[in-house]
Amino acid sequence: QLQLVESGGGTVQPGGSLRLSCSASGDTVDRYAIGWFRQAPGKEREGISCVVMRDGSMHYADSVKARFTISRDNNKNTVHLQMTDVKSDDTAVYYCAANPYRLCVLRDRQIFDFWGQGIQVTVSS
Repeated sequence: QLQLVESGGGTVQPGGSLRLSCSASGDTVDRYAIGWFRQAPGKEREGISCVVMRDGSMHYADSVKARFTISRDNNKNTVHLQMTDVKSDDTAVYYCAANPYRLCVLRDRQIFDFWGQGIQVTVSS
């Protein structure tokens, strides 16, 4: 059973940067697509980025494109989300999630079978 643990959250000033990490264990990550989702208070959970671990293809939601970068390290079973030029709207609980279909369909969180516990990111001056 794949297990996911997020790290790197915290408070950052507007315009600043933060890097989140998702560490996977319990299975071979090459079998999965791993994505990042976020949920702000009172809002739906939103898929923002995803990477297919086998071939490295990356996907982004329009809300974060050109500001966030996803990367993978298959040797370390880790996926990173580099956040730059953060805005107050980026404040949310961030989750990493995985699906064994190698599909990065950010609008369909139902295909993601495995989820981390989530980590808070707060953008505040």
